[in-house]
Amino acid sequence: MTQYEAVIGLEIHAELMTRSKMFCGCRVVDSVEAPPNTAVCPVCLGMPGMLPVINRQAVEYAMRVALALNCTIQHHNIFARKNYFYPDLPKAYQISQYELPLGVNGWLDIELDSGETKRIGIRRVHMEEDTGKLTHLEDGGSLVDYNRSGVPLLEIVSEPDIRSGEEARAYAMKVRQILRYLGVNSGDMEKGVFRVEPNISVRPAGSQILGTRTELKNLNSFRSLAEGTAYEIARQIAVLRDGGQVVQETRGWHEGRRETFTQRVKEEAEDYRYFPEPDLPPLEIDNAWIERVRAELPELPDAKIARYRAEYGLTEYDARVLAEERAVAEWFETAVSIGSDPKTIANWIINDLFRLMNEHKQSITEIRISPHNLVELIQLVSNQTINNNTAKEVLAEMFTTGQPAQTIVQSRGLAQISDETTLRNLINQILVNHPEEVIAYRNGKQQLRGWFVGQVMKATRGQANPALVNKLLTQLLNTPSDNTNT
Repeated sequence: MTQYEAVIGLEIHAELMTRSKMFCGCRVVDSVEAPPNTAVCPVCLGMPGMLPVINRQAVEYAMRVALALNCTIQHHNIFARKNYFYPDLPKAYQISQYELPLGVNGWLDIELDSGETKRIGIRRVHMEEDTGKLTHLEDGGSLVDYNRSGVPLLEIVSEPDIRSGEEARAYAMKVRQILRYLGVNSGDMEKGVFRVEPNISVRPAGSQILGTRTELKNLNSFRSLAEGTAYEIARQIAVLRDGGQVVQETRGWHEGRRETFTQRVKEEAEDYRYFPEPDLPPLEIDNAWIERVRAELPELPDAKIARYRAEYGLTEYDARVLAEERAVAEWFETAVSIGSDPKTIANWIINDLFRLMNEHKQSITEIRISPHNLVELIQLVSNQTINNNTAKEVLAEMFTTGQPAQTIVQSRGLAQISDETTLRNLINQILVNHPEEVIAYRNGKQQLRGWFVGQVMKATRGQANPALVNKLLTQLLNTPSDNTNT
């Protein structure tokens, strides 16, 4: 039986978080929350005689992305008219870029589940304007909201280097992470500000000839991207094995049935009748502008992960978790700069702070604990004012009240008991009260040691110094005395 392989290229559309639209002064609003058609003007509504003006901030945001994706910035840029008629496109054409896009020939490395790294080529990064938003009614009618019409939109087109739904998901998630790091896009797929559309074809394994492709839409999550792509690959293979032919078309993903369905026949570039936008002059970008934008780029995730491992000695896993979101990484680095062991801070954030954040459904920017608060708590543990278990209890109270660790420890009397005489007397009394357990331990039942530790902790409400407790237990359990009746 013929073996097939998938060939996948991804088109990613990302709205840019500028204050105003791409070619007019209308404010950019939340397309879900804002009342329909309240952020519009004659320009973005396509009224006759209205002239567009390029949004400089949108160009700089686009340059940030292109540079972060290792693209070459083209000095000479042309906007074009992409002609097609659809109700959400008020001018009956979209201002986009075609032959001369902003960025070309980029690449992005992704990490696969196997632990390998794969490089995905990026064909182009170009600017355009978004369309309006259609809402289809059950009676067959449709409503259109033009608030989104004219919002700056960036299209990122990969080379057909992707071979599976999981690779598609890894690539899209990496792009989304970079856009969020750059501060140009929120990455919210549910609101449609980050949209992913795979172009999928299959061919006999080893062949260099591309098969007929379909484009998949209506993917509102990374899970849908992976599952929808996998389904479409399997569907096309089944068609070919049954002797049929794959039709070039746009297909949708049905979330409920977990399957793809035909939407419309796929257009070719020629169908759009591209020609240069007559109302916009060429966009010229000089080296000085490019280098200024490059110098303003933040440290990106891959570089941050490498630095965390080399400079702080973190594991690959811990470095990736902390670098996943820029806000978390900055919070962590602030804590390290205040003064404490980076590995210890990383452990507290990943194992304890993240747990509290998940329980309370809060992000790092919303919590009441500051980096300084966490470092103070860690220092209370390191100087043996409190033990590790008490510190976890204090952290939970810090999270809900916002109070610093020292205040909570003092007000609740949680300071660790580290006085050797006090603990020695307490342990001796426990041994006297439990002679049978002492005899059993000395006769080889070593697991009772943990039971004795528990008795001490219970008697001290968890405030005994664990290291000192273990030291004293070693001495007293292994040194028979008259006090223990043995």
